[in-house]
Amino acid sequence: MLPSSDIESFRGALASAKSIVILAGAGLSAASGIPTYRDADGLWRTNSIEEVASIEGFKNNPSRVWQFYHQRRELCLGSQPNPAHQALASLADPSVLSRIAPSLKDTSLPPLLITQNIDDLSRRALDILPASAKKAAEERFLEMHGSLFVTRCTSCQHSQRTYTSPLCTALGNSEERDIPVDQLPRCGGETWAGSNRYGRCGGLLRPAVIWFGEVPDHMGEIARVLNWCDLLLVVGTSSRVYPAAGFASSVKMHGGKVAVFNLERSNGDDDADFLFLGPCVETLPHVLGL
Repeated sequence: MLPSSDIESFRGALASAKSIVILAGAGLSAASGIPTYRDADGLWRTNSIEEVASIEGFKNNPSRVWQFYHQRRELCLGSQPNPAHQALASLADPSVLSRIAPSLKDTSLPPLLITQNIDDLSRRALDILPASAKKAAEERFLEMHGSLFVTRCTSCQHSQRTYTSPLCTALGNSEERDIPVDQLPRCGGETWAGSNRYGRCGGLLRPAVIWFGEVPDHMGEIARVLNWCDLLLVVGTSSRVYPAAGFASSVKMHGGKVAVFNLERSNGDDDADFLFLGPCVETLPHVLGL
């Protein structure tokens, strides 16, 4: 049976849902100017996955990898959350939830928002919320592929979220070049002076993003919540990359419903009960009634 595009039927499912989960992908951030991955001008059409998104690529050429992610950090720092980000953030407001999803077990507990994006825009969109609601939303926000704004030391494994840019002087040069390893971001910063202390050991930092061949973050918690989810909103993702591509079928297997918001038809439509095509920045606020 083809998925429905009837807004009132979807709103009825939303109103009767007891546990809502949101899965967001690159299409959510497209209207903010963030490139997607597999479209005609996507990142994986213009860059080699092996060179910039694998541990082998980082070991072979950390300079190339760091310059690639520095450029992406700069782009994201200059971008703003769009109305689709804000619509999802507003679902963490108890007053909104109690109106559009009154059957939730606890309308003070926001839906779990799982993002495959590493651009930080969904996190920044939470700034529209009152302080107490923002805190609750941050606790229910999972970046399963990591973040451009978190680094991890390859030696002591210390992780840190920072919005400083550039992360080191050498990355401030816009011309692509071969940067020596000792000039790349290091644990403790450029003022490191020989300490081997945790968090200041002088080791080479890497972007704390999930590269191909690595296991996504938070998979245990995601699996647990999906077991009880009766409405999954899939927003802006082509559903080609596992494990996220299997979330919809997991929810359906447990008797839940799936609503897809995407620019065009994609692999995940087969499991959808509802399908709303068009730019997420337009369809999502409208269909949610926000």
